[in-house]
Amino acid sequence: MQLLQQRLDTIQSRLESEGFLQNKELGGEIGFYIFDYKPEQELAVREHISVLEKKLTNRGYTFASINLFEMIVKLLESRRLLDKSFKMQFEKGDEALFKALKGPLEQNRVAEFIVQEANIENCDFIMLHGLGSVWPIVRGHGLLNALHAKVGQVPTVMFYPGEYDGASLKPFGRIESNNYYRAFKLA
Repeated sequence: MQLLQQRLDTIQSRLESEGFLQNKELGGEIGFYIFDYKPEQELAVREHISVLEKKLTNRGYTFASINLFEMIVKLLESRRLLDKSFKMQFEKGDEALFKALKGPLEQNRVAEFIVQEANIENCDFIMLHGLGSVWPIVRGHGLLNALHAKVGQVPTVMFYPGEYDGASLKPFGRIESNNYYRAFKLA
């Protein structure tokens, strides 16, 4: 836990750095970052994000802090699918629900909804969190790939419950995947 706290303590200064805000240290790459952590540390990360949001707001930053679970609920509500989803899961189970939501929650649709709802053109940066609550319906690599073309030069950080080795994401540190994604480690 001490190592996690040390890493969490570096986030604010990293987000406020000119290199981060201006994408200056990336050699022309889009500023996509991943802060990975062990899933059992989720509550500590959530708490830190909440404190961080207040500090950054007080310091005058404009940013989108996006809880992916809340965003998916909002998207389903906007399409009048939330109650239908609950009913389907209850009556037919998770697999039927996942299959039914594949189209409405296709990663490009989710990314487009996020961009519209978060008003990102006025943001200094974006923070994505709550991924563990929407997995496997929303996958980290798929969402980042979909957001890539939509956020322009707005630096984006995904808080990721799992492992990121600089090339591939391993959900929850337990599930092997062949999902290559190129992003930078935040801390």
